[in-house]
Amino acid sequence: MNIIQKVVVKQVLTEASKQDLENRFINRKQALEKEMEQLKFQLKHMEKANKGSSLLHSQFEKEKSARLEKIEVLNFQLTQLEKLPLGSELVETELDALVEVKIGDDWEKIKESKTIIIKDSKVVEIR
Repeated sequence: MNIIQKVVVKQVLTEASKQDLENRFINRKQALEKEMEQLKFQLKHMEKANKGSSLLHSQFEKEKSARLEKIEVLNFQLTQLEKLPLGSELVETELDALVEVKIGDDWEKIKESKTIIIKDSKVVEIR
């Protein structure tokens, strides 16, 4: 019989992976800033066409706030990334794995959480 089990994938922080994470955070932050600029442009365009309403302004502020909050989270993550020492293990993702269960298997071992450790995109350990 096969069962589905959660497997945690952790990444060992190396100089290359740290730089990659930093670049991803910065790129996401820049994309959010561009989205905010686009929202401002669209709002001004609607105001010029006399279609601006209080509902439009409140929706714009809501969208702006959501993006600002995401930017703050990214800034926090960048700060934390700078503080992390090389060799730290970061949770990358969680996957579902198919595990075979046979009569006589040790159930305690089967239900233990499994972890895959990767370093620079290579699997280095399975726990």
